[in-house]
Amino acid sequence: MSDDPALWTTSQQVEAIQMAKISSRELLEHYIARIERLNPKINAVITTDFARARSNADAADAAISEGRQTGPLHGIPATIKDALETRDLRSTGGATELSNHVPAQDAPVVAAVRDAGANIMGKTNLPRWSMDIQAYNEMFGHTGNPWNLERIPGGSSGGAAAAVAAGLSSFDIGTDIGGSIRFPAAFCGVFGHKPSFGIVPSTGYLDHADGGTTEADINVIGPIARSAEDLELLLSIMLRRTPPWEIRLAKPSGELKTLKIATWLDDDFCRVDESVLERTTAAADALKQSGFNVIGDCRPDLDPREASNLGMALVGAAMLQSREEVNHTHLDWLNQHQARESLKAAWARFFEDVDVLLMPVCFVPPFPHMHEGEFSTRTLECNGEIRPYSDLMRWTVLVGMAYLPSTVPPIGLSSSGLPVGIQIVGKYGADLTTIRLGGALSELMGGYQPPSIAEL
Repeated sequence: MSDDPALWTTSQQVEAIQMAKISSRELLEHYIARIERLNPKINAVITTDFARARSNADAADAAISEGRQTGPLHGIPATIKDALETRDLRSTGGATELSNHVPAQDAPVVAAVRDAGANIMGKTNLPRWSMDIQAYNEMFGHTGNPWNLERIPGGSSGGAAAAVAAGLSSFDIGTDIGGSIRFPAAFCGVFGHKPSFGIVPSTGYLDHADGGTTEADINVIGPIARSAEDLELLLSIMLRRTPPWEIRLAKPSGELKTLKIATWLDDDFCRVDESVLERTTAAADALKQSGFNVIGDCRPDLDPREASNLGMALVGAAMLQSREEVNHTHLDWLNQHQARESLKAAWARFFEDVDVLLMPVCFVPPFPHMHEGEFSTRTLECNGEIRPYSDLMRWTVLVGMAYLPSTVPPIGLSSSGLPVGIQIVGKYGADLTTIRLGGALSELMGGYQPPSIAEL
């Protein structure tokens, strides 16, 4: 355990508060001091509510001293991605249209962690309407990667992952429609989980000016934290429990080492940068050398380029309400959805014989901030080749459009000293399996490491 309580896992902080080793107010003040010292450099936390958080922390400490029953996140200071409605706290979606929007209610996931005892102290940065793989907008500027401020932290939940990585928050809640939890987790060296679609309520998500009341196709809400244990804790709190629904996730059957683990680490449809491939290959090798049942290269029976093209079309359709130009009919979506069902069936057949699949998150490591041009016109270099910016989503949409769970643990640093993550994908509903294997894998690879800026 680090000597700095800001870098402890949420689970460690909960235990420390319960055992009176640290008070909620002390932990909050420690985070506030770090935010005031480090956030001007990183720009991850863009709205704060310190006065209310201090009052909440004092109430949490009083409950402990009086022996009252407490929740699983009692007194834990946390931040929330600015795409999620947060009661009585400015929530903008990164868009000027909502620059002064102060919701009267929490998104269900925010209410869930608040009811569990979390102390919401601020909101974290993102791109306009969560529509980029970076984290910048015209109101709040850009967020830097805590490992290298000249590089992006990923997006759209970039401020969330940067805050967790740098020890500015105990945990954060992000959203993911095309990789928006998975990219930042990989790029900032923290843990992120994209839940199976539908198991966590996703209303209260601000992706257009009148947003928050509906649930978009593919989009999910999930945790970003410094350990797999925290992912599991947070997911258990966030699960859908509105009647008639009550989600109960299956636990892994047998020992983790008995899981049949397949790998799909590179492919002609989206070649991966050598520095990324080196780390993902090392991760798979580490599992095998430690006695895990790694069967090697194996993939579902689908054309990955066609599948990723369909996935990007479905993601685009799900985001139509935030786009100015729309040329898409409901019949278009129905036809695409029908094609998606065939791909979901191919994934289901694959997971009849395999328990989990290791895949890249992104074909490149964190790259320099890129604000010029459009998503459709930007380019990136990979292994000496110029590639479309849209290739960033090739690997993530294969999973998201099929509604599958994906856990991204940190697996160390590339040759350039930047974090690399890996997707651990399972069948629908196998969220606990992917999270727990993510914890085991990351432990083999060194686990969460604080960036140097976090130790200032």
